[in-house]
Amino acid sequence: MSVKAKKHLGQHFLKDLSVAERIADTITDTKLKVLEIGPGMGVLTQFLLKKDLDTTVVEIDDESVDYLHMHFLDKGLKIIAGDFLKMDLQTLFGKNQYAIIGNFPYNISTQIVFKTLEHREAIPFFSGMFQKEVAERIAEKPGSKKYGILSVLAQAFYEVEYLFTVPPVVFDPPPKVDSGVLQMTRKENYTLPVDEKLFFRVVKTAFNQRRKMLRSSLKSFQLSAKLREDAIFAKRPEQLGVADFIMLTQKIIDDTKE
Repeated sequence: MSVKAKKHLGQHFLKDLSVAERIADTITDTKLKVLEIGPGMGVLTQFLLKKDLDTTVVEIDDESVDYLHMHFLDKGLKIIAGDFLKMDLQTLFGKNQYAIIGNFPYNISTQIVFKTLEHREAIPFFSGMFQKEVAERIAEKPGSKKYGILSVLAQAFYEVEYLFTVPPVVFDPPPKVDSGVLQMTRKENYTLPVDEKLFFRVVKTAFNQRRKMLRSSLKSFQLSAKLREDAIFAKRPEQLGVADFIMLTQKIIDDTKE
């Protein structure tokens, strides 16, 4: 595949086998089915198959799909030619739980995480490589400028761990930035005690004006004067952890009932 085609896809192909093996080794539950996103020429795929994992890959590039058919079909790999973001994940593995893994295309990596969160009831484990800045943002804790919407929503349902940094030289073509590998392990209780849609809306609205106090950034919720005087509304969104956002959402629900 040409360098031009790779850049068009937003993907930098991993050529360091040791990095690929480390990513594959993040999956320790060998009973889980595995969905790899954007396998390219199968650098990571080969290690998933060596671990005897029941692996399906989804790849949007025709040349890569042809290569995978030629080199991996006889090894039991299931290959889907298509766009992960447009896939119906509910029918993919039936009622089986599965892990998502990959060297994710930078240009859709956050969308991959959001889709995973939507289908978290079927996805107990997620790991892969992102642009370092994105990986750090997902794993970041409250109090940092990197902490934001993606941090809160991912950590509401998963235990997130930043694993290691990967330099540009291990890719073809090399990106201009470092990459980072992280893993997310679904929490035992991965439901919210408040309305989920409202929780998402509160988090997103708060961080859309992250420099403002919540009293200002959440004006669109038409809060009562009494609630706006609550101490939590004098804080900025990066000061709130997941539990705080859950409490905030509940306060807004209670306020609308009064």
